[in-house]
Amino acid sequence: MPAGGDRAAAGVERAAPGVEVRELLGEELSELGLKVLAGEAHLDNLILHPRVQKPGLAFAGYYAYIKPGRVQIIGESETEYLRTLPREERHVRFDAITALPVPVFVVTKGIEPLPGFLQRCQASELPVLSASALSSTVIKELSWFLEDRLAPSTHLHGVLLEVFGLGVLLVGDSGVGKSESALDLITRGHSLVADDRVTVKRYPSGELIGTCEGPLRHHMELRGIGIVNVQDLFGLGAVRERKPIDLVIQLENWRQGEAYDRLGLEESLYPILDTPVPYIRMPVALGRNLSVLVEIAARNHVLKLQGHHSAREFARQLERELERRRQPPRKAAATRRLSRSG
Repeated sequence: MPAGGDRAAAGVERAAPGVEVRELLGEELSELGLKVLAGEAHLDNLILHPRVQKPGLAFAGYYAYIKPGRVQIIGESETEYLRTLPREERHVRFDAITALPVPVFVVTKGIEPLPGFLQRCQASELPVLSASALSSTVIKELSWFLEDRLAPSTHLHGVLLEVFGLGVLLVGDSGVGKSESALDLITRGHSLVADDRVTVKRYPSGELIGTCEGPLRHHMELRGIGIVNVQDLFGLGAVRERKPIDLVIQLENWRQGEAYDRLGLEESLYPILDTPVPYIRMPVALGRNLSVLVEIAARNHVLKLQGHHSAREFARQLERELERRRQPPRKAAATRRLSRSG
């Protein structure tokens, strides 16, 4: 765990209470061709779950299948099934499904809803949207959009970089040298994701994705120089839009007498949104080349992921050598002969 119980470690989780239906009509989903067919006064209904549903079973009479707060997709198969029902029975199904806690219906492929459906949705304060895209496309795009909007998130003070393919988050007190170290790493061919304010989201897979929001994207603040645009200075390859966080390195001023890990046998973790991330404390002192040390830390972490733990291998070799020296001379010689013959 981070020393001193640093509150920035966990961050302040902010899970969106829900996504309003009107947000589906924004620019991000413009390729779906969404438009309002009914319930325009109720576009503030909240979508609470990233997974969408197709209510085929509900139209067949199994209403327990409908989960609260999910977008319901009505495609060609659902529409054609409803056409086979007698008019009275179809309206009974409409009444039952519009009484459920559904935030919005989306009719795909530009299909015209069956008579009576829009009126019942309007009476139940349920918006109905039409999409020109196919059901498969609508489901994929809506799921991605809602998963991103509903993911728990936090903001961290630090710098996020891509170093040898890893997402490395540099944290530490203001003025310790995070941005300067990051700039040196960028000049060495690595990439900036976010400087100063890192937005982190935890997705259902458990992956922590860091990014930079708004006008700060691709920019860094350097004391004595001011705000610089990294993309303009170093080119498109010097920036990344988003990156999973694989390693956290805390830069801190060297304190005399402070105990620092010298062997690397202990594995520390840095919790972000209740998800532990491998963590290293790195003391900052005059004469230390931090960018090189961060590169070495990243390379070493890659080796660990591949099953090569240098510190543990060294400790095992040392333990074998000490055990050999503790043995009686004759037994030690026999052990050496067996070792050479093997």
